[in-house]
Amino acid sequence: MIKTALITGATSGIGKATATLLAQNNFKIVLCGRRKDRLEALEKELSAFTAVHHLCFDVRDKKAVFESIGSLPEAFADIDILVNNAGNAHGLDSIQNGDMDDWDAMIDINVKGLLYVSKAIIPKMIAKESGHIINIGSIAGKEVYPNGNVYCASKYAVDALNQSMRIDLNPYGIRVGGIHPGMVETEFSEVRFKGDTERAANVYKGLAPLRPEDIADIIHFVVTRPYHVNIADLIVYPTAQASPTIVKRN
Repeated sequence: MIKTALITGATSGIGKATATLLAQNNFKIVLCGRRKDRLEALEKELSAFTAVHHLCFDVRDKKAVFESIGSLPEAFADIDILVNNAGNAHGLDSIQNGDMDDWDAMIDINVKGLLYVSKAIIPKMIAKESGHIINIGSIAGKEVYPNGNVYCASKYAVDALNQSMRIDLNPYGIRVGGIHPGMVETEFSEVRFKGDTERAANVYKGLAPLRPEDIADIIHFVVTRPYHVNIADLIVYPTAQASPTIVKRN
């Protein structure tokens, strides 16, 4: 049976790489993101491999989340795999100097957005007593670092929600697992530093970071295990990184 995977934050980075790899391996794909032009281009590209549908919405918008997911055509409405990938870091400031708009954005996207999308999809998984939820966290949800404060707090929340989902959904046979990457070279740092490409590039200078394709490969492995196997919690670092603050640079 061909499975259907819904991926949030699918227009770049880990989400795009995951959508691409799953499409190439015969999963039906529901692409979700805010940038319609990118969604349409990726849908066209991946349609060469499988059936693809896109939904354009912001995970922060509760009404849009439920309306969009509720609008899925019958061929895509039965979601087997949910990849809660949408997330952002905004700013890198001490708690006393933090921008409250940045705080709101991180909590609304990383925590509330994950909850809204999950809430929209879980009822059908419960009804069929089957499904797999992958929550993309971060090592920032395992260990805090200087000036990470609210971003770390949001990813600690993802870790807690991942564990709680696994407990609450256990009676229904739904698999739940979290993947927590270290340094992955995506648009992440460029967003965090508000378009400062030089500062963003310096984050990865002198080391080989993880690539989005590395995490996509892991997600594909996780979702293709026999159904009695649930990979519940996985931390992934580049070899050059030992912790959020310890990095070997050349």
